[in-house]
Amino acid sequence: MSELVTGEAVALELRPARLPSRALAVLLDLLVAVVAYILVTVALVASTSSLDEAAQFAVSLAAFVLVMVGGPIAVETLSHGRSLGKMACGLRVVRDDGGPIRFRHALVRGGIGVIEILLTFGVVACIASLVSARGRRLGDVFAGTLVVRERVPVSTSGFLPPPPPWLAGRFSGLDLSSVPDGLWLAIRQYLARMQQLDPQVGSAMAERLAADLVAHTGTPAPHGVPSAAYLAAVVQERQAREVRRAFASRAMTGGGVPASPVGGPGAYAPAQNWSPAQAPSPAAAAAAPQPAVAHEPEARRDASGAAPSSELPRTGFAPPA
Repeated sequence: MSELVTGEAVALELRPARLPSRALAVLLDLLVAVVAYILVTVALVASTSSLDEAAQFAVSLAAFVLVMVGGPIAVETLSHGRSLGKMACGLRVVRDDGGPIRFRHALVRGGIGVIEILLTFGVVACIASLVSARGRRLGDVFAGTLVVRERVPVSTSGFLPPPPPWLAGRFSGLDLSSVPDGLWLAIRQYLARMQQLDPQVGSAMAERLAADLVAHTGTPAPHGVPSAAYLAAVVQERQAREVRRAFASRAMTGGGVPASPVGGPGAYAPAQNWSPAQAPSPAAAAAAPQPAVAHEPEARRDASGAAPSSELPRTGFAPPA
């Protein structure tokens, strides 16, 4: 496993490709290139039969350079590091920071690949790949690239165990602003894989990570709390803070559901884009059914025929008869 850090300071876990898979991908690419070169050579021989030997040699050399060198460079540039052989083996060429390669990276890899792959039959490339810690050949070293595996087996060890219930909310006042991202990544990797480690090795690793965490927070760990439980509780507290921060930013930007004036989800909200053209016509309004109106008793009406103000309905709702 290789940890790469992108330009946005995001740690990536990439698996460098080893020699067997890279050799198979190179053989497939060479096979395709040789077939293409043979077809191009046959077409050139048929079309340049009237030229002299020097012209035919120059055309053949140009075809070799274009097909065997320029072809792989163009394919890797256009596909962002995925040639036909690499696609078949699930590999990709990326930069040292995990980003996609460009023309200059493919040009350096292809130019040096002529020497360490074609001229030496891959001996130099194999030796460099075996010596390198990440399986890089000389072209990758000079170009600043790395061949990684894209198809990684699915692992079930990504589950982070929850802390003990008696530690929930105990570290709410802990200052986590100075803890680097690399330490968070190491803690998460340990928690996800601590069930697969030897008990002694896992305990020592937990104590070392807990000591590093304490050194960045400035607050000692509680006495009697196991290091693994302490790490799990702090990670849970960090995740809870991120969730609260995300909901707070969403509420500030208006992404949440607006509150109703009367507190109910089904409260009336006036249309914001209403226009007079949306008003019904007089004929449609006359044909529409009229709501029922509750008649006040005659004894409650005054001489002017209007009900007293204290007896006026307050909600405007008339119960069905």
